[in-house]
Amino acid sequence: MLASIQQINSRQTNFLIFIVCTLMMLAAAYMEHVMKMIPCSLCITQRGFVVLTGVLALIAAIHNPASGGRRVYAILGIVSPILGACFAGRQLWLQSLPEDQVPACGPGLAYIFEEFPFMEAFKLLLQGDGNCAHVDKILGLSLAAWTFIAFIGLALVNLYQLLRKDDKLA
Repeated sequence: MLASIQQINSRQTNFLIFIVCTLMMLAAAYMEHVMKMIPCSLCITQRGFVVLTGVLALIAAIHNPASGGRRVYAILGIVSPILGACFAGRQLWLQSLPEDQVPACGPGLAYIFEEFPFMEAFKLLLQGDGNCAHVDKILGLSLAAWTFIAFIGLALVNLYQLLRKDDKLA
């Protein structure tokens, strides 16, 4: 199996990362629009990092740079999902709080961006509120847990990209 993994070049790996991120966003859209699961502010922040990770991977796949450029893309591809994992971790922490310690629910996202200065609205978005403590489970884990696992997986694949031996440009 290791031999078959090594046959996949960095361009193909980056395209695979892009596909995974696209599937994650399609699943999020399905849950929001079909299953009527309203995303909280931390969910939206995590979506932003999924999109950023996917876009970086797509650019890397299209650009297909030499060794130094591949390392830069890999480093960016590690940082983005690690930051996303931090927000997923914060949501997991909020979900683990006893009910009496959950922060109060805040106003809707549209209201926040209409009424608050951008930086204050952005800060509120990143902190999360009581809405973020709601737990929706799929296959026994919360969505935040699945997203956390996905971010760690994406970071590990990018770490592999960073540490792998140079492959032929394809």
